[in-house]
Amino acid sequence: MEKVYNKLVRDKIPNIIRTNGEEPITNILNNEDYKKELESKLYEEYKEVLEATNSDDRIEELADIIELIRSLAKLEDKTLEEVIEIANDKKQKRGGFEEKIFLEKVIKTEEKIGIIR
Repeated sequence: MEKVYNKLVRDKIPNIIRTNGEEPITNILNNEDYKKELESKLYEEYKEVLEATNSDDRIEELADIIELIRSLAKLEDKTLEEVIEIANDKKQKRGGFEEKIFLEKVIKTEEKIGIIR
């Protein structure tokens, strides 16, 4: 019996499968296909974050997303630490999301749209 997955898996999964007495059939992706599969996996993990039913499951899925970000950053010759540094810089300049601000709309004031009285 065989089960078809056709998806990117973590590096140690083939050995775990072998330990369970099964034989994994794998191949190594080129960088272009690897990037596409990372992006696909990121979307999969995003959905799993939304579907998580408790805090522990949500944290596990968020950890998976961090690992995917680490791998995607590496493709751009960056480290996770560099991505975090950029995120911290953006937070410093534009803020984070802690205050739970929900922007409904923006109304242009007369002085900003060039009306002179």
